[in-house]
Amino acid sequence: MFFKKKWDPRGKHCYVTGGSAGAGLAIAKLLVRKGAHVSIVARNQERLDTALKELETVRQSPDQTIKAYSYSIDNASGAAEALEAACQAHDGRCPDAQFFVAGTSRPGHFVEQSEESLKKGMEETYWCQAWSALAAVRRMVRDQAKGKIVFVSSVLGYMSIVGYSTYSPGKFATRGLAETLQSELMLYDIDVHIAFPGTIYSPGYEVENQTKPKVTLKIEESDGGAQPDAVAQGILKGNNFFMDSIYELIGRIALPFWRMSVDNTVRAHSEEHRQYLRDKGLIA
Repeated sequence: MFFKKKWDPRGKHCYVTGGSAGAGLAIAKLLVRKGAHVSIVARNQERLDTALKELETVRQSPDQTIKAYSYSIDNASGAAEALEAACQAHDGRCPDAQFFVAGTSRPGHFVEQSEESLKKGMEETYWCQAWSALAAVRRMVRDQAKGKIVFVSSVLGYMSIVGYSTYSPGKFATRGLAETLQSELMLYDIDVHIAFPGTIYSPGYEVENQTKPKVTLKIEESDGGAQPDAVAQGILKGNNFFMDSIYELIGRIALPFWRMSVDNTVRAHSEEHRQYLRDKGLIA
């Protein structure tokens, strides 16, 4: 589901959600360096202003259109309004490629979650991409416009571990949506892609570590992670079918051993976790 052939963004309008920081900003910067017109979307206007200044430093031509839009896209109307604003700067034309990178991880134990936090988790992982995809597809179909849609899920959209009950379900759902649309949107000659990055050393990673359970931090001790720029390079480069098959084979062999190691770490943490629950007043 990655790009089937080398894709050149030069001169194309690329739309990036979550473009004010982390992987989203890194993708936007890389696209600008490659000569694309770039629109970024995020909620926080201050961070958008800072991101826009960074994008201007890598501008390749005075003809490039580089814009930032402040919208909340975890609801249908906000996602549609954000896309409409970006289109208006290009004479109403739909972007040639849309990168849905927006998303937030708020790790914690499932037993401590509430109805509000579980719903919030789906809004910040799944709906913030699903509503953008719906707005994009409706407009592209209406305008009979071809183009690309790129979802950014996570390795936690393939498998999950303790601590990610508010994050992983949305990433699994994003994977399901992308697979469905990859098939359905062939009807309109719209290409659909999805990426599954691992740990990204971004501002969001620093925030999520503040609430991440100790056992999760222990499991992730050996995780090397990647800088946002490396993740952006990987997403734009993509893989071919042969390499995807190789990685899948390696994963099938290695995953059971990794899972056994994870399970042993979780079990070894059980008494410490019970004490944590007592301190929280969740058990006697």
